[in-house]
Formats: sequence, C-alpha cells, structure tokens
Amino acid sequence: MGAEASVNVLVAEFRSWLAVDRGLSPETVRCYGNQAGKFLASLPEPLDDAVRQLDSGRITAFMVDYCRDYDPASAKAMVTALRALLRFLHVSGRISVPLVGAVPGVAGWRLASLPRGLDAAVVARLLAGCDRATVVGRRDQAILTVLARLGLRGAEVAGLELDDIDWRGGEITVRGKADRIDRLPLPVDVGEVLVAYLTGGRPVCAVATVFCTVRRPYRPLNGSAVRAIMGRACVHAGLPRVGAHRLRHSLASDMLRAGASLLEVGQVLRHRSALSTTIYAKVDENALRPLARPWPIEVRS
Repeated sequence: MGAEASVNVLVAEFRSWLAVDRGLSPETVRCYGNQAGKFLASLPEPLDDAVRQLDSGRITAFMVDYCRDYDPASAKAMVTALRALLRFLHVSGRISVPLVGAVPGVAGWRLASLPRGLDAAVVARLLAGCDRATVVGRRDQAILTVLARLGLRGAEVAGLELDDIDWRGGEITVRGKADRIDRLPLPVDVGEVLVAYLTGGRPVCAVATVFCTVRRPYRPLNGSAVRAIMGRACVHAGLPRVGAHRLRHSLASDMLRAGASLLEVGQVLRHRSALSTTIYAKVDENALRPLARPWPIEVRS
C-alpha cells in the first residue's frame, strides 16, 4: 500500500471514530480529518512504524513548522485536530502512551480583534450578482440571503433540510454547533428567495437537504461548497474575496446600529455563551459614545 493510501485509510478510521464514538458533527469530522491528514502525510514511511515511534519531539517540530506557514486561527485548528488524532491513536492501541500534552498551544487572545462586517451596500451587491435566470444563481442567492438575514454559519445553511422549513408557522429549524436545535422566524424576503429556488429549478431528487448540486449525481452541499459560493459571489460583484462568516458579523453589526442589545444579538446568532457576543460591544457605537472622553485642548498662556 502506498503512502497516500495508508494515510487515507487511517484518516477514514479516525473520522469514523470522531463520528461514532465522539458524536461530532459531519463538518467537524471533515475538518479534523483534513488536518490529521496533513500531519500523517508529514511522517516517514512506512506509516504504521512511524506512528508507533511517535514522540513529543516530532509532534512539536511539526507544529513549529506548521505555524511558520499558517495564521494563528489555522494553527489553533491544527492543534485541536492533532490532539483529537493522538487520542484516537492511543485508544486504538497504535501508540502506547498518550501524547496529547506534547501538542504545544498557539498564542492568541480571545476577543482581541474587531468583528469585520460588510456594509449594507456591499451585501446588496453580493446578492444582486447572482444570476436569477439560472438554477445555480437562484440557489446561490437563496444561500447568501439565508446567511445575511438569519446569521447562520455556512455548515448550518448546508445542513438545512426540506422538513426544517415550517411554511405555515413561518419558522425555520436550525441545527447548530454541539447538536443545538433552534427555531427562528422566517422573514418574508428569505421565504421568497427559497420559494424561487425550490419551485424554479431545484432538482427533484432524494436529497433531503434544501441545497444540493444541480447536476447528477445529486448530492447535498457542505460547508466548503457554501464558502466557494460566497467566494464566487464576491468575484461576480467585483469585490475582494471574503468568508461567508462575514455576513454573520454584518447582521450583528446592523442589529446594533438599529438599537438592538447585545443580549438580542446573542439570541439571534444563537451563542451558547454571552462571552461570545461581547466581541460586538466594540462595534456598538451607540453604547461606546458616552464612554468617549473629549480630546484635551492645550491652553497656551
């Protein structure tokens, strides 16, 4: 078996363990598996021997090299995935001692940066750039509208199922992180673009999700596909490529400018902890304005 095949087999077992034994979401399983594959691919051949001989020095050296090429967010994602992989290797008997503690942490400060939203005019350009004369355009516009108006994460949009939309009740069910399930109001404009897509070209198929591929074999979209749709919309609108999460930040910022409280923002974004919402306090100009002190004026005699 070649090196790449050996890595793929071990990653497949790791993903199965994450899904079955740990109960993680499909998107998390996908991300952890991709990161684990990068680490395993860095090991010498044969892979089985390299895994058995793993030690803290090799793990630390890999993370040092990885951090040179990636930003802190990517490095933190690798830390989390690598620790999960090492737990799997230990419980499956491939390594004799737990090596989770050998994975160094990545320096970073929570809430240190500003959430970067998009102006309403920019969001409008993104939505207008979708060609509604095509099935792909109607689908992409519906996805972007759900992201912008409901503040869903990319994986949550991809995971929406047809039965999650309660047309009579005007609500939509969202399956979020950590198996959280919420029901959100379905705004009229979101409902209209969904209807335009569902009745205007979505393929009749056995796929349970709202959004799927438009050509056979029909498959559900995933978080990566949603990010690609966002990137394509940026290109069509003549804008720099930005992530789908920026639309979530835009919704929060717009709510604050309209007078909503941080508590209300947290409820709409479905944050499990109020701490996650406090980052938006830094862009709440109405709340920060009374705290600003006047610039001192030098008095010359």
